[in-house]
Formats: sequence, structure tokens, C-alpha cells
Amino acid sequence: MKKIATLSLVLAASLSLAACSQKATDESANAADAMATEAVAGAENAADASMEAMGNATDAMANGADAMAAGADAMANGADAMKEKAGEMAKEGAESAVDAAADAMKK
Repeated sequence: MKKIATLSLVLAASLSLAACSQKATDESANAADAMATEAVAGAENAADASMEAMGNATDAMANGADAMAAGADAMANGADAMKEKAGEMAKEGAESAVDAAADAMKK
């Protein structure tokens, strides 16, 4: 009878230990799954933030290029206006010189 009681206690202890081991294994697996899920979510958030930052940088570069093109156009327009004004002034100067020479010849 003592043997049966001892075997029963050993069997009960073994089953309890096995049950606890399974519970600990399940809890460890659940914790690992939760950590993996959080790591994936964190990586996705970081990737999204990086893509957004790259998009913003690209937009800023495009805006800068547009501003530079507009500035170049304004400079070209100013140069054309200066060239036209210089031509007009040269023409007026030449006409004044011709008129002065003609007046000088009349005297």
C-alpha cells in the first residue's frame, strides 16, 4: 500500500510539474509573440516615417528647383530689358550726336 501511495504521489507531482512546464512554455510563447508583434509594428512605423521624410525632402527639393528656375527666368527677363534699354539709349545717343554734328556744320 505504501508503494501505491508513493507511486501516486510521484505520479501526481510529475503531472503537476508537466502542467506547470506547459503553462510556462505557453506563457513564454505568448510573450515572444507579443514582442515580435511589437517589433514588427515598430519597424513598420519607422519605415513609414522614413518614407514620409523622404517624400517631404523630395518635395522641398522640387520646390527649391522651381524657385531657382523662376529666379533664372526673372534674371533673363531683366537682362533682356536691360539690353533693350541699352539699345534705346545708344540709339538716342547716336541721334543726339548726329544732331549735334549737323548743328555744328550749320554754324
